[in-house]
Amino acid sequence: MSLLEVKQVNQYYGGSHILRNVNLTAELGKVTVVLGRNGVGKTTLLKSLMGLVPIKSGSITLDGKAIDKATPYERARLGMGFVPQGREIFGRLTVQENLEMGLAYKKGGTPIPAELFELFPVLKQMLGRRGGDLSGGQQQQLAIARALAAGPKLLILDEPTEGIQPNIIKDIGRVIRMLADRGNMAIVLVEQYYDFAEALADQYVVMERGEVIASGPGSEMQARGVRQLVAI
Repeated sequence: MSLLEVKQVNQYYGGSHILRNVNLTAELGKVTVVLGRNGVGKTTLLKSLMGLVPIKSGSITLDGKAIDKATPYERARLGMGFVPQGREIFGRLTVQENLEMGLAYKKGGTPIPAELFELFPVLKQMLGRRGGDLSGGQQQQLAIARALAAGPKLLILDEPTEGIQPNIIKDIGRVIRMLADRGNMAIVLVEQYYDFAEALADQYVVMERGEVIASGPGSEMQARGVRQLVAI
């Protein structure tokens, strides 16, 4: 059974129909990539998954439990981690304090997992530095580490390569693949950088005007002309 199941989800902003009968699944050990041009509803979909915007109809289940009425913090407690577009780290807090924010609902004194510094060694060197003083790539690594701190079983990432230098893009891709290959986490990745998405995709979904217009195994993206579907 899929860890995450999204069925026939509709969402509106005012009178605009943003998501139209969207279906999506995410399985443990796999990366599900969501592709599409700007403005097709990808970020709205992720915000709907996290409860940041309400859905009008349809269902969202996590590990067999209906969560479409759950608050964002309830979804986090159930094992959802979110890396928003633009990173949204706390610029005035130190790296350590940002990571501790990822543990906000854990018991007081819960240590930052040492594994985060194995995944992103640069963060260990910068624990006392303010988040706002980091480079864009370092901030993205911090945002991902913060989302991983509580040990989610579903990790949702919104355009993690945006504005990032190529060497750090490669590091982020390596971490995403490593996390998926362990088999105890499902990953949903919204991405504009096609080559990065194709390299990681176990399955893909293409959106246009709020609808899913194509989906399938990541291994078939090239044969099915997915690059052309999302070309600007």
